[in-house]
Amino acid sequence: MEKKRILTGDRPTGKLHLGHYVGSLANRVRLQDAYECFFIVADLHTLTTKPDRESIEALRTNVQNVVLDYLAAGIDPAKSTIYLQSAIPAIYEINLFFEMLITVPRLQRVPSIKDMAAAANLNEESLPFGLLGYPVLQAADILMPRAHLVPVGRDNEAHVEVTREIARRFNYLYGEVFPVPDVLVSEVPSLVGTDGQAKMSKSLDNAIYLSDDAATVRRKVNGMYTDPNRVRADVPGRVEGNPVFIYHDNFNPNKAQIEDFKTRYREGRIGDVEVKQALAEAINAFLDPMRERRARFEAQSGLVERVIYEGTQRVAREAEETVTLMKKAMGLSGIWNRISRRARQAIDREAKATEQE
Repeated sequence: MEKKRILTGDRPTGKLHLGHYVGSLANRVRLQDAYECFFIVADLHTLTTKPDRESIEALRTNVQNVVLDYLAAGIDPAKSTIYLQSAIPAIYEINLFFEMLITVPRLQRVPSIKDMAAAANLNEESLPFGLLGYPVLQAADILMPRAHLVPVGRDNEAHVEVTREIARRFNYLYGEVFPVPDVLVSEVPSLVGTDGQAKMSKSLDNAIYLSDDAATVRRKVNGMYTDPNRVRADVPGRVEGNPVFIYHDNFNPNKAQIEDFKTRYREGRIGDVEVKQALAEAINAFLDPMRERRARFEAQSGLVERVIYEGTQRVAREAEETVTLMKKAMGLSGIWNRISRRARQAIDREAKATEQE
């Protein structure tokens, strides 16, 4: 029996962080043996908020870093297909077809579009059509390999619902071509930033990166937001919602130590320094295997480029097959086939008439 397919990925806006890992990467690594996995480096999506030349030039380095992070996290290119979005011409064509199947008011109701616009300092007057259509392009990404499952963070769940609606609409109008993909949200759908903000983010400078060295991790952990009302170690502190303990729960495998820390913290019998030191050790132990793998892959000249190239070549074939299925279902291929057949017949007749003369 053929494996079902997964499609997910990241915009190459910089190196990936712990929030990416708990939000999606961990699921990808876990599922790559059970599913046929397609992991997209979604460089076209970066243009929706940063279409300037400088940002585009930065993509070269950013794409390399994202793929290195994938490999370091445990994604195996022998099991999974990693590819570059902009190098798949069929994506543009699929996106165009899907734009006809959804309304502007529906896209305006996607909550994350407003959040992305605000983060990019865009208003109604400066909002690009491409940003409004971000979920449609994402639908093209997901449905291009005819994926069955999409592991995403909580902020992309609404986008996948748009994909599901487009798949159902296409199938209703033209016949069953696409599976209606399910969404898989991580048990930890998002990770609070080191500054206590609701979400770890590169733009907020509150992230611990998968590629950070041990000293950088210790510095960032030491500067983490904790309980602002706790001015001394002997003052009882709040554990719930405290970023330091959220990170302990996610990255410290020593559960007995965590429970001891929580008890003493609530009772005012332990200082932030001790709790943070243990957290830094736990995160560094968690990241050490990734650092080792990243260094090994980085030392192999041309490896990352080959992974991207081979994956993109494979996906290009899948994409062309999907476009063929779509056009056949829609009846578009019949129009062109008839025109080209009659044109060839006319050309052949003219050629024969010329020979007879």
